Amino acid sequence: MKIPLLIVKFGNEISPQEIQPFRGAVVASLNEKNILFHNHTENGVSYHYPLIQYKRIHKKAAIVCVKEGIKAISELFYTGNYRYKIGDRDVEMQIESIDTYNTDIDFCEEPRRYRLLNWLPLNSENYKEYQTIDGMAQRIIFMEEKLTGNLLSFFTEIGFRAEQQIDLHITDVTAQRLAHYKGVKLMAFDIEFKVNLTLPQYIGIGKSSSVGYGTLTKIANNNRLNN
Repeated sequence: MKIPLLIVKFGNEISPQEIQPFRGAVVASLNEKNILFHNHTENGVSYHYPLIQYKRIHKKAAIVCVKEGIKAISELFYTGNYRYKIGDRDVEMQIESIDTYNTDIDFCEEPRRYRLLNWLPLNSENYKEYQTIDGMAQRIIFMEEKLTGNLLSFFTEIGFRAEQQIDLHITDVTAQRLAHYKGVKLMAFDIEFKVNLTLPQYIGIGKSSSVGYGTLTKIANNNRLNN
């Protein structure tokens, strides 16, 4: 299956803590509040896979658009207004590049290697379960199950049928830290994994992927990528 992507990269650097205010500034600049830009409904938050995702790529602000999100992003371009209030900063954003891709999602014979940054696999309930697991090996298996579930949820939302079994293995946990999101403390992980799938660069996987959590990058030539 091919999935259309559009990536808008800005020339302005932002901190990890500014990704969510960056999203808020973009939404505030729009005349019509398309739900794809903010994932909120009259009844609360939409839990569908976010088709517009706000990110920090190579330390700079970026927006990744998936499928219908590509058409919606034209609303941002129509405004022509890129002066945003990001936290305490007034920033004149400069678009550095706009790139479009048709990328493959499919099973493959040889496993591919990926990195996942600031991934949030655990809510408050399964974090308690995670803490009761003895040994890192068993904890890794637990997280592999969560990551497989995240991928299956992503596939369901974009219409990809997983007709083979996903063979996924986390090969390294390179960092873990407490993340504060909407006043809740969650454990965020940077991991490397291999899986029998081709996946698109920079898509979000898992919880809060609309605001930079769970950003996936490919590991090229078996070397770690720098972000």
